[in-house]
Amino acid sequence: MVVLTVRDGRDDLGTTVTSFMSVSLEPPMVVASVATSSYLCEVLNRRPRWAATILSSPQRALAGRFAAEGRPSARILLAAERHHRGVRSDALIPETGISALECETRQTIEAGDHTLFVAEVLTMDYTTRDEKPLIRVNRRYLEDGSRAGRR
Repeated sequence: MVVLTVRDGRDDLGTTVTSFMSVSLEPPMVVASVATSSYLCEVLNRRPRWAATILSSPQRALAGRFAAEGRPSARILLAAERHHRGVRSDALIPETGISALECETRQTIEAGDHTLFVAEVLTMDYTTRDEKPLIRVNRRYLEDGSRAGRR
């Protein structure tokens, strides 16, 4: 799971993104899928720089807060979490994930009810090997060693 954050003037927005992947090594590029009808999509279309934090398995509650309908500003959602502003994106970045990337959109692609934001990775803010990633498949979080198909 990934939390995507962007600064929009005096406000900070963010959401949980379940579709996020690497698409190129040279230059390093990623793609994030965002609902086209969302306000965040509108903001990302006018603010090309944003941050993506790959969440660790203990961050299930944080993922839920960023996924909630009608959620408040990212500043409020991160108030109890260690975080900082990205140097390149100016977006809020939680400090306890697996990794954080600062990105700049290079291309957008409409795909059904979502918009794909293809972005160049400007910098890797941090990375750690101390935690396992938070993974969600078939609307369920995977526990350590579990498989998506198990019931």
